[in-house]
Amino acid sequence: MKLKKALLVISICCWGLLFPVWNWGIIPPAEAAKTPVIITPSEEVSQGVDQFIHKLPRDYYNINKVAQVKKLSQSDRALFIDVREPSEYRQGHIQGAINIPLRTLTERLDDIPHDRQVVIYCSSGYRTGIAVASLQLLGYNNIKGFAPSINAWKEAGEPLEK
Repeated sequence: MKLKKALLVISICCWGLLFPVWNWGIIPPAEAAKTPVIITPSEEVSQGVDQFIHKLPRDYYNINKVAQVKKLSQSDRALFIDVREPSEYRQGHIQGAINIPLRTLTERLDDIPHDRQVVIYCSSGYRTGIAVASLQLLGYNNIKGFAPSINAWKEAGEPLEK
C-alpha cells in the first residue's frame, strides 16, 4: 500500500510538472518562475513507477471511437464517469454518466465499482488520463478511458443529457 501511495504522489507530481501549480492558483506565476521543481525519486519509487508502467495493459486507453462508447452507453453494465467540474457537467454529459470531478476522485472511491466496466471521460482527454492512471494505481482493473472525450461525442452529433 505504501508503494501505491508513493506512485500516486509521483504521478500527481509528474502531472504537476506538465500543468504547473500556478495554473491552479496555488503559486503565483512570478513565484513559480523563480522556484524550479526538481524531483529526485528514490530507487524504490523509480522501480515502482517502472513496474506500474509495464503492467499497464496495451489497451488500457482503448476506447477511441464514438461508436464503441455509444455501444457501451446502451449497456446496463457500463458506468460512465464524467471527471469534469460540475458546471461543465451541467452543460451536457453522456446519458447516465455520473459526475465525479477529478479533484474529488479519491474521496468518491465508494461510488466507483470494481465489478463492472467503468468508462472515464472529460472535455479533451487530459483529465481522463490522470483519472485512469490514478485509479489503476489504486487497484482498479476495470477502468477504460474515452480519450477523445465529450468533444468527440458532440462532434459526432450524439445527444447530451442535461
